[in-house]
Amino acid sequence: MLRLAFSIAGRSRLSILIFHRVLREADSLLPGEPDAAAFEQRMRWVRGWCEVLPLADAVERLYAGRLPSTALCITFDDGYADNAEVAAPILKKLGLTATFFVSTGFLESGCMFNDRVIEAIRACRSQEIDLSGLGLGRHALEDADQRRNAIDALLAGIKHKLPAERQRAVDEIVQACGGPPAPAPMMRPEQVRMLRAMGMDVGAHTVHHPILTRVGIDEARREIADSKAYLEDLLRSPVTTFAYPNGMPGRDYAAEHVALVRDCGFAAAVSTGWGAASSATDRFQLPRFTPWDRTRTRYAARLLANLRRTEQAVY
Repeated sequence: MLRLAFSIAGRSRLSILIFHRVLREADSLLPGEPDAAAFEQRMRWVRGWCEVLPLADAVERLYAGRLPSTALCITFDDGYADNAEVAAPILKKLGLTATFFVSTGFLESGCMFNDRVIEAIRACRSQEIDLSGLGLGRHALEDADQRRNAIDALLAGIKHKLPAERQRAVDEIVQACGGPPAPAPMMRPEQVRMLRAMGMDVGAHTVHHPILTRVGIDEARREIADSKAYLEDLLRSPVTTFAYPNGMPGRDYAAEHVALVRDCGFAAAVSTGWGAASSATDRFQLPRFTPWDRTRTRYAARLLANLRRTEQAVY
């Protein structure tokens, strides 16, 4: 019955799921990231309801009017090592495919700003940190809930700062937490090649993951073009899809960035705006969504609701 419901709701519309990480085990500081068991369970649900297609193939079918009525794509952003070590083997076991959008500047033992903050708060031995001098307040760290709340507040407070200002804030947060060493959670280049060898696709996600509206247009062009060139050299094959960092239309990227992606030779790009794509959707602003529900029925219901969602304004 659920497959029939997806077939009816999904005619001429494409659902694209977005993930970032799949953890080996649940992590109290990363409650939004599924562990391996939860991810496999949800992918089994998806496999039973939908026809999972490679993103590039699905996009071409969508605009040619040949999209299966239960079509769905799976995508991952950023390039975490657990994508290759945990998520991809589960997908391969289930006969599914996904597209992994990689920020190339972090492949050589790099660490994104959010992970630097998360792991600093995790390692902090103090019961409180005072970041009032940064305009980020005081935060109790007595238990996992308080640490998670602190992480959420700090990331929200620094995410949209200019890159240099954000880095200074991260450095001060780390020092306030005792200066723990940086983690290295991202993939290595050979793991990106391994994904392709497993039948997965790889897309570009800039070099350093800047929010494009917070950098100059020339820097944005370099970030987009250089990530594509790096991956094509690494994989010895074309890279045709792109994901906007952070990805909210109008806030994190604008019309000029859509034009840059098009001019750099990509065939399609994805945002983080909710909804499902139709043939009227700009192929360079395809929406994505992932239910956060833990039960099969609710997960399906939210996916179906997203299929019917009116698309957000795009640029």
